[in-house]
Amino acid sequence: MSEAGRDVVLVVDDSPETLSFLTAAIEATGATVLVAVSGSAALAVVREITPDIILLDAVMPGLDGFETCRRLKADAALAHVPVIFMTGLSDTEHVVRGLGAGGVDYVAKPISPGEILARIRVHLANARASQSARLALDGAGRFLFAVDAAGAIRWCTPQAARLLRDLDPGRPDTAAGEPALPPAVSAWLRSDADAPLSLPGGDGRRLQLSRIGRVGGDEVLLRLAVEGGGEIERLRRVLGLTLREAEVLLWVSRGKASRDIGEILSLSPRTVTKHLEQIYAKLGVENRTSASALVVRALQDERS
Repeated sequence: MSEAGRDVVLVVDDSPETLSFLTAAIEATGATVLVAVSGSAALAVVREITPDIILLDAVMPGLDGFETCRRLKADAALAHVPVIFMTGLSDTEHVVRGLGAGGVDYVAKPISPGEILARIRVHLANARASQSARLALDGAGRFLFAVDAAGAIRWCTPQAARLLRDLDPGRPDTAAGEPALPPAVSAWLRSDADAPLSLPGGDGRRLQLSRIGRVGGDEVLLRLAVEGGGEIERLRRVLGLTLREAEVLLWVSRGKASRDIGEILSLSPRTVTKHLEQIYAKLGVENRTSASALVVRALQDERS
């Protein structure tokens, strides 16, 4: 957002008339409009600011809209941004090509102001609802993702995406910006095995992948969990901590430094330090040693 409460719309078109027309119509709704006259210019804009939605001309000289969209979706920080294609090409081939590149919708030129504004509202609402739901699932410790019948990821929560990338750090994301599945996971999916799959997750962690069930027509819902997650839940409950505080405290008890914990949990060292301050205050202790002793006692009490 450029200003609190204002949507940011990036319009990409090589026609000055189209840019002027759309800018006037969209700004009249109170949104902020960014413009780019080429695919390359659009990629430069999004390096500086992340728009809430992108209107993208399909046919432009140089980098066309289809390739521009593929590059946008290959960036994990932009993969969630909805892209609406604008095109005079309404035949099935180009519609399919735009959706295959990662677009969520298309409008045919000449563009109706009422139609494009309605589509913007719908896709902004859908994107926000989807992102909020996935962040909420992450916050609850439910790291979920869904795959289609071919094993390709349809969607995943932000933390699940980070965990999947940690499984194979050198493996590039898909054209849609989702993490690609390692071969071991793809093989497990094809096997239809009921037992969870245990995977090395880095930093001495192991991850457990399990099936939850089918959603929609052909999507399979899967859950990733850090093994030892039961201990995190016990610490949260017994010591009165938040889920994130329990995660930080468990890694403290295992001798990890703040920087290491930050890398494991995708937090900055400063954020880890803030969590530790809150943990010490809640537990009435002053240092890591005392906090770790409480962890041992809490887990022992739960097992007895």
